[in-house]
Amino acid sequence: MAPTGKGDAPFDPFAVPLDGPRATDRWQQPERPHETAIGTRRAFDGKLLHVRVDDVRLPSGATSGRELVEHPGAAVILPVTEAREVLMIRQYRYAFDRYLLELPAGLVDPGEGVMETARRELIEETGHAAGSLRYLTTVLPSPGYAQERSALVLATGCHPVPHEADEDEPIDVLRVPLADLGAFLTPGNTAIENAQAMLGVLWLLRLDALGEL
Repeated sequence: MAPTGKGDAPFDPFAVPLDGPRATDRWQQPERPHETAIGTRRAFDGKLLHVRVDDVRLPSGATSGRELVEHPGAAVILPVTEAREVLMIRQYRYAFDRYLLELPAGLVDPGEGVMETARRELIEETGHAAGSLRYLTTVLPSPGYAQERSALVLATGCHPVPHEADEDEPIDVLRVPLADLGAFLTPGNTAIENAQAMLGVLWLLRLDALGEL
């Protein structure tokens, strides 16, 4: 059974991989030769991101370099209210100079567990608390160059709670009925561009189809 967030302090999906057989195990293949690290050096240390350059030996014996972005990890929350509405947010993203439709999400603070991050960010960004939390999976948004991991956490029974909005991070909260969620994923004209939000919406549609919401 997936963790539910009750007594979640010991649970950390980033630190402890979930064991046990998977439905897709029959498609697994033996490992092939791959590059191995032979050295590393720091390239950049910022407030959020840290970059290092690893020297690697390739299967042929040649050497090359891998530029890696280190990242603390994040929690992406899939919030569903008691009225079966999905709480989505709309906020400005400086990197693309436009507003994006997303799911609540946030970085894991030092010493904080993923489920704790999910509970905190849900309140901070939507003004809602979860009745219960359930860890779904961890995704790797850009494994070619970044070590970022995003845990998808289902939050059900969400209800309003008092909170103070951050005036420097203005956020609009949208209450989308589950029945209307599929319309946000229209081929050639999808309303959602954020990758983690798109994955989260797909998870919600699947869970709803399975009768698990």
